[in-house]
Amino acid sequence: TAPQLYRKYCVSCHGSDGRAKTSKGKFGHARDLTEAQWQDEVTDERIFNSIMNGRSVRGNMPSFSNKIDQKEAESLVNFVRRFSGVRAARP
Repeated sequence: TAPQLYRKYCVSCHGSDGRAKTSKGKFGHARDLTEAQWQDEVTDERIFNSIMNGRSVRGNMPSFSNKIDQKEAESLVNFVRRFSGVRAARP
């Protein structure tokens, strides 16, 4: 399931709350997944491509194409979208 995949592959950098406040996330300049502007502007396709192919533009995210399949990556895209509005909901 997406929550299990997120915990296994993503939480060490992006954190359980998506804010990338982990030491590994800060060092690697991991994306804060709760950032409203990013959530509004980024496409599902770009999130999917970042998961599968990695990114080295802003930070250094590894590729996960050798660890998960297309369907699992799509479920992670949907999971990442759940972080939208998290920041606004907190005082």
